[in-house]
Amino acid sequence: MKTLYTTKVTAQGGRNGHVKSENGVLDVEVRMPKALGGGNDDFANPEMLFAAGYSACFDSALNRVISLSKAKTGETTVIAQVSIGQLDNGGFGLAVELDVNIPGVSIEEAQALTDQAHQICPYSNATRGNIEVKLAVTNN
Repeated sequence: MKTLYTTKVTAQGGRNGHVKSENGVLDVEVRMPKALGGGNDDFANPEMLFAAGYSACFDSALNRVISLSKAKTGETTVIAQVSIGQLDNGGFGLAVELDVNIPGVSIEEAQALTDQAHQICPYSNATRGNIEVKLAVTNN
């Protein structure tokens, strides 16, 4: 891989701690969500941060594919739903559902553009074969 960009984020305290990027732009308290034994859902958590990164990255990949295809679309949206669960081996794993909306094209074209974006998105490439990623496509 030819590196194009690198960033660094430091975590202290794990799921009940703090994360901060080297440039200070990301500076967030993280806490265990209520569903995993935390006190409430008032803080960011690792799954939320992963969902934010994946949805933004996928939407960028999607818009690149759309631009290269010269398709005429409205503004796209990508909603990432990230789940954490226990694996059969006792460890933990993630699953992702991406809800992709590409207005202004047929559902078949929206699906084709989404499939192409899934091939070039860095998050999709990083997770392929490691976690289940479901794609749902709409065009309204």
